[in-house]
Amino acid sequence: MPSSAARALTSVSRAAFSWKPTGRPQQTLAAAVSRSGVGLHSGARVTATLFPTQAGEGRYFLVEGDEEARVAAEVGNAEPLSQLCTTLRRGEGAHTRVRTVEHLLSAMEALGVDNCRIEVSGGDELIAQWCQRLSVNGFLHSWMIIYTQARLRLQELSVYLKRFTHTSSICFSSLLSPFVQQVEKMRAAGLIKGGSLENAMVCSISGGWLNPPLRFEDEPCRHKILDLIGDFSLFAQNGNQGFPIAHIIAYKAGHALHTDFLRHLSGKITVDQEQLAGRCSDVHGSCSSYVR
Repeated sequence: MPSSAARALTSVSRAAFSWKPTGRPQQTLAAAVSRSGVGLHSGARVTATLFPTQAGEGRYFLVEGDEEARVAAEVGNAEPLSQLCTTLRRGEGAHTRVRTVEHLLSAMEALGVDNCRIEVSGGDELIAQWCQRLSVNGFLHSWMIIYTQARLRLQELSVYLKRFTHTSSICFSSLLSPFVQQVEKMRAAGLIKGGSLENAMVCSISGGWLNPPLRFEDEPCRHKILDLIGDFSLFAQNGNQGFPIAHIIAYKAGHALHTDFLRHLSGKITVDQEQLAGRCSDVHGSCSSYVR
């Protein structure tokens, strides 16, 4: 029985996709940047430091500076059953993992940071504040989210994402913990130890939002778009952008469905390996980017 992601893609097109050059040079950071905070699920103090890297290296994580514990930010390293956050692990059975990567990766994909070395210390989670004050190039995305509880019900948002749109409407959306009952279950399971009313939206079925006001009436839907940007960044390879040029429609989706969809989409790609490896400038040290 094909997965829901496979059925969705098949219904759209049976043709293979291909990479074509866009002429956009790859980018990295001008200098290293570091941030510390509390891991959402572990509650531990975590520090993440971002370093500039060469064109073609892509985005990757190092845990506690261990070169042997290098985890590329690619969909092949995403745990397929990770529901509450996106978790990267280097190979099956590997002990090295990085959790809650979607907010940082959303920020990097939005800003166009194609190549970056991310060192994480103090825990296996990344912090959520990276999405602030960033922008994204123009793509069209639609997200629909349905809650059966009366307080939220259906939320739908379709936006053409440009720099101003992402900065003003998407990246400031809060973490989403919709219902008190879900929070209690997650806490009992040893999760969201670092979550609070200061960094998440929480709703009571009977009493409404516990920490109003929201920045936007449809803020839960906006945060889902932020998560989708981060998850779809895992489609990147060799420092080339992760997002497909497409109208992306997400209906009641989540982290596991996002990565499931990308795995299926990866099987539809045709790649010119010579083009992918080449087109690097010896003078400027940059490499042309490719999109699907």
